[in-house]
Amino acid sequence: MVMDNQSVITQFLLLGLPIAPKHQHLFYALFLAMYLTAILGNLIIIILIILDSHLHTPMYLFLSNLSFSDLCFSSVTMPKLLQNMQSQDTSISYAGCLTQMYFFMVFADMENFLLVVMAYDRYVTICFPLHYMSIMSPKLCVYVVVLFWALTVFYSMLHTLLMARLSFCEDNVIAHFFCDISALLKLACSDIYINELLIFILGGFVVVIPFLLIVVSYVQILSSILKVSSTQGILKVFSTCGSHLSVVSLFYGTIIGLYLCPSANNSTMKVASMSLMYTVVTPMLNPFIYSLRNRDIKDALIRVLCKKKITM
Repeated sequence: MVMDNQSVITQFLLLGLPIAPKHQHLFYALFLAMYLTAILGNLIIIILIILDSHLHTPMYLFLSNLSFSDLCFSSVTMPKLLQNMQSQDTSISYAGCLTQMYFFMVFADMENFLLVVMAYDRYVTICFPLHYMSIMSPKLCVYVVVLFWALTVFYSMLHTLLMARLSFCEDNVIAHFFCDISALLKLACSDIYINELLIFILGGFVVVIPFLLIVVSYVQILSSILKVSSTQGILKVFSTCGSHLSVVSLFYGTIIGLYLCPSANNSTMKVASMSLMYTVVTPMLNPFIYSLRNRDIKDALIRVLCKKKITM
């Protein structure tokens, strides 16, 4: 709705995904299955880490937070997408749009920070195994996780408050299936210089620097691998890092392709498809990556199930 000459927007319309009407039900079932799989998979990881004392280590503290972040990350966008696919009304209130943008940024940024600290954890495990517990003390790891949550909340709130000060034009159609910050800025009538400056400066801190730190960690790990003469030792190192590398590749691959290497030819379909990769596909695959490639998780699941049977 548009009111008076100031173009006060009270709601936005989400354009959604460019799917032909005859395929709507098929894609609805597919996205619903993917979303439920992401929720169930990440919940299982969290519950296993809570119930099994063998997993009360720094690495699994970070993994439980990553699973919680993934679970929430999908829940910020997918329920609204699924609702819009079944409804003729694709509107979202102004307050609801800013709220969605805020929580989307919180959980996306938290994933960035967690992937960094998990890479550092792998680096310490491989390069300084004898000093692991002194470097990665449980108390320090808890402080780090709390600090990361505080930073993501502050960073996301800053962007949301700056977005709230903008006025919007009569065109209130968002060419996306959720309230993405870049899509919203395109609709603004007022000056967005400060918003773009903040994205450029702090965006580097939140995305680019974490990615570079992950690269540095794995360069150090690679140099350690080359010093290992035995094939068994090399395979063990790759086994330790394989899960994390898979998650990093999935997450940063789509982020870099969409935001850091944008193309003028990017269609709505391409942007939406790449966005689906990190909003639902990555959170859905993470539990499988960490469980299928992780003996600790498999053993924990067996212990929990055996304990359940004995209790019954």
